[in-house]
This record gives sequence, C-alpha cells and structure tokens, in this order.
Amino acid sequence: MSVSVAIRASAERLVVAATMGPTVHDVHAWRFKVVPGLIEVHADPERLRPKGDPAGRSLYLSSGAALVNLRLAAAQLGHETVVRLLPDARRPSVLASVRLAGRHRITREERLLYAATLKPFTAERPAVGVRPPAPLVNELGEAARLEGAALHPLPDTQDATAQRAVLTSFGHSPVELIRAGQALQRLLLSATVRAVSASFRVGVPVPGVEAMTRPGEVPQVLIELTQHADARRLLKPPVARQHEGQGNWQRVGDAR
Repeated sequence: MSVSVAIRASAERLVVAATMGPTVHDVHAWRFKVVPGLIEVHADPERLRPKGDPAGRSLYLSSGAALVNLRLAAAQLGHETVVRLLPDARRPSVLASVRLAGRHRITREERLLYAATLKPFTAERPAVGVRPPAPLVNELGEAARLEGAALHPLPDTQDATAQRAVLTSFGHSPVELIRAGQALQRLLLSATVRAVSASFRVGVPVPGVEAMTRPGEVPQVLIELTQHADARRLLKPPVARQHEGQGNWQRVGDAR
C-alpha cells in the first residue's frame, strides 16, 4: 500500500469515528469530505435549520465539536493533526480542513476524552449531585482555554447544587464560533471524564456577565455543572442531552 493510499484509508477511518461521536447539537448541518492530503468539513445547507438561528450559530458550534471528535480519533491512531479554520475564502462553505501530519504520542487525557465521545445518548434525567469544587471548575476552564475560549464561573447562592458559568469567545466571527464549539465539546467531554454533569443553553442573555469578562469577549453558552455524588463512577455515566434548540437545556452526563 502506498503512503497516499494509507493516509486516505486512515482519513476515511477517522471520518467514520468522528461522525459516530456526539456533538453539541444533533443537527449535523456539516459533512466530512476526504480529499487528497486533507479531511475537509463542509457546511451542508440542506441540513441547516435557520428558524430561530438565522446566523447559523448552531452550524459553527457543532462543526467545532465535530473537529474535536476528529482530532481525538486521529490521536487514537497515532496521527498529529493540523487544523485550519475557513481555509479558503473562495469556498466559504469549507468550514475547516484537517491534515494528518506525522506521528503523535497519545496522552492519557486524550484516551479518556475519546472514550467519552463513545458514550451513548439516553433521555435526559435530572442530575443528582453537588456543586463541583472550584479547582474542578478551573480544570474545565483550562479545557476551554486550550481551544481558544474562556469559561467564567457565575456567582451563585451558597446552597446551590450546580455551578453556573458562561463560555465566551473572543469575537463573534464564524472562526470564533467554531473555536467556541471546539471549546464547548472539549469542556463537555472533560466534564464526563471527571464525573460532572453539564447542562447548557446557547444564545441566551446572561445579565451582569460584562463585569467579569474582558473587552471583546462574547458570551456564547450558559453552562450548569453538577458533580455526581459518587464521583467513583468515573466515565460510567452515559452521555445524555435534551432536544436540540437554542434556549433549551441540553445535558451531558448522568442519566438514570
């Protein structure tokens, strides 16, 4: 088998793996395409549901989530990836390109995150647990930061059982929305690994958020984090989410 044929075979395997993994929305208004030397993520207008989302925010967020799944699948096969967002101004429907670039030594965190992508969906149930401690919330914030976004915990009452936080991007361009989608997916997977249930809503106002963000930051997602009462069930809780749609809570984590 030639090198080019071997790379194409690996790319096709990665596309299958990434497509099977969950995304932040169940509307797959994007599709993967294997081209010479690259895997491209294309917008699929026929699957886009503009009602209630005329700016296509869900498209960009979900394609960012798909990119995370693709990168994690590549890591499992020992491939380093080079990602370019909106790589061709003449083809705006190409949201991203991914090139397999040499060998990659997979980390334990990547193995755990990839395992989290394979968790099945189930009907959402209310999470029973406690408010996660600040160091754990900071770890999830670091996951978002690695993808070019920021997570800001919101003040809550002392007896709150969930930690509310807002995920922000550094602008509202399509590129920043894709980055926010990558950050949200990595945060959700990291939460699953750490036995934390994460509910989120997209495109809702967050009063007072300006006081805790820097100039240029744009709130994208409101998140609630609840730690499982028995944190020893690491990676055991299935991934669940509500019906898609802006303004509706979607949950990743415990389902009983």
